[in-house]
Amino acid sequence: MTKIFLGIATAALMTAALGAQEPAQKPAPAAAAAPAGNIETGKKLWVSVGCWQCHGYEGQGGAAGPRLSARNLPFAGFSAYVRRPTNQMPPYTEKVVPNADLAHIFAYLQSRPAPPQTVPALLK
Repeated sequence: MTKIFLGIATAALMTAALGAQEPAQKPAPAAAAAPAGNIETGKKLWVSVGCWQCHGYEGQGGAAGPRLSARNLPFAGFSAYVRRPTNQMPPYTEKVVPNADLAHIFAYLQSRPAPPQTVPALLK
């Protein structure tokens, strides 16, 4: 009787443990993924729309805008902020920057390398 109870308890614990791991193994929903964008087109749009004026040519940030490159931003959050910013940034509605163009700009930003952690000239 004790062996049967231990077998059932072990099976229940293993099932519970496997069940607890299952949600972490599921892939993210497709809606959360960024739409496909072209890096070169995004670079051209970055300049023509004027994003560089506040965020720098590489998205490295400037006096008026934060760094956007190499930050692993989710597209949904990026898009929502561009459409309805909270600070000095003007809103870029879909009429001004269509969703397809926004995807290109996002692809460009994601392609930019992270800045160096230190400035080598200062270490000497």
